[in-house]
Amino acid sequence: MSEGKPTRDKIRCDACPVMCYIAEGKAGACDRYANEAGQLVRVDPLILIDRRQEDGAKLVPFLDTDKEWDGDLVIPGEAFVTAIGAGTTYPDYKPAPFIVSRDVDGIDMITVVTEGIFSYCGAKVKIDTDRHLGPERNLVRVDGEPIGHVTTGEYGSQMLSIGGVHHLTGGSKKEGRVTCQSLMDLCNRKPVEMVIDEGLTVVIEAGKAPVINGVEEQRMRVGCGSATVGMFASQWKGLVDEVVVVDDHITGVMSEHQAGKVIGWQASGIKVKGRRSTPGRYFQVAEPGTGWGGTDIDDPLLILDKFDPKIARPGQSLLMVSTTGEQFAYFELDEDLIPQQMEMPDRLIPSVQRIEENCEPALCSVLFMGGAGGSLRAGVTENPVKLTRSVKQMLTHITCGGAPAYVWPGGGITIMADVTRMPERAFGYVPTPALVAPIEFTMRRDDYQALGGHMDHVMPIEDAVKGVTGRQNDHVLKGQRHLDQVRDNPWPTRAGNFGWTGRDTDK
Repeated sequence: MSEGKPTRDKIRCDACPVMCYIAEGKAGACDRYANEAGQLVRVDPLILIDRRQEDGAKLVPFLDTDKEWDGDLVIPGEAFVTAIGAGTTYPDYKPAPFIVSRDVDGIDMITVVTEGIFSYCGAKVKIDTDRHLGPERNLVRVDGEPIGHVTTGEYGSQMLSIGGVHHLTGGSKKEGRVTCQSLMDLCNRKPVEMVIDEGLTVVIEAGKAPVINGVEEQRMRVGCGSATVGMFASQWKGLVDEVVVVDDHITGVMSEHQAGKVIGWQASGIKVKGRRSTPGRYFQVAEPGTGWGGTDIDDPLLILDKFDPKIARPGQSLLMVSTTGEQFAYFELDEDLIPQQMEMPDRLIPSVQRIEENCEPALCSVLFMGGAGGSLRAGVTENPVKLTRSVKQMLTHITCGGAPAYVWPGGGITIMADVTRMPERAFGYVPTPALVAPIEFTMRRDDYQALGGHMDHVMPIEDAVKGVTGRQNDHVLKGQRHLDQVRDNPWPTRAGNFGWTGRDTDK
């Protein structure tokens, strides 16, 4: 093992461009490498995933990181070496820390493992909410620093784009530092409080409900106002004379909507403010906000104009409800055809509850996104473009900490992975600043050899399990931890992941 370059009682770490001099007993700036008795040690343990044997299996307990693991709990071929805790390929030309071989259903497979240093990375955040968080394209800030921006509103969700190379390296030093810390916290499933310009304050934690202006969101919308009218039209027929589903995007009006026409709903003489799209569908009935259906109103009658006296009649009933069922009100027209709020009749309560029942719990989803560049690919092969082509041909399968990764079409290797399907604390950082994320490339041995892979550094899975490192002049590993396969994650080496045929070893 390398002892680094000594400077008095310090050694120099070459795991990233910062090149820290680390005193004995201390860690580097990234807290990932330390000097123990003059040796460079990877502080976090290497994570191996043990294949789930049956439904309901519990996690394999963590092992003490200061004890050498004897390998008795893992059957060779049934463990997957992740990149978490493995180390990097910096300064780029070095082979990956682990290039592991195993027999899978009679096929000789290779997995190349490395912790990537991602300067070109970010997170795509999906926030399930009916609230208007802020105008599209407005900046998202943490500690006053811009770390991303608001993108499109999707069906019941608001999307944010966080990070990216311009925030990491293109702004002030503080902006880069705050962006990197926020990305690491998001990807490690920690809560991050963000403030949107001209918008709201949001606390985002992967897999948890968003907290918006201090209030935890409960549910996402069942659909837009028009869709809600269509879904529940038959359940309201004969119980109420008119239904309006208030929505910032597409407000639905039952008597005008095609769903109402098909089931014979009678005209009510209602008039809705806003821009009429197609029958029963209205845009821009109010400004966006945190009120009814993502509008800025607390009184739903504000979106209504006067009823048509040629059609409407006194005593006519009206239900107004939001797209989540959180807000609802019942009205009847008086002698002047003005809606007067009444107590909600028992006959309509089940329909409102049905809307709530069909709303899924509000969650924050965080997807890590990064481009696998030169250092990652050079750790796999001396001719990196061959790896890119192999990935696009589905001869090489990519995982992040054992979790499946989506590979974007087009040039390069741009990946996206759900952080909740990865082991906890899978991400680190280097103070360049850049995010450190695990990435694994799995392929057949003959395909790896055809890539010009580092065949001299291939090691059996048994050696990796015993704690043997995969290349010379590397750091010392700080033990291992074994986790059970995340439920619903496909096993990384199953044949179905690849573009060649073979028995699906996941079955």
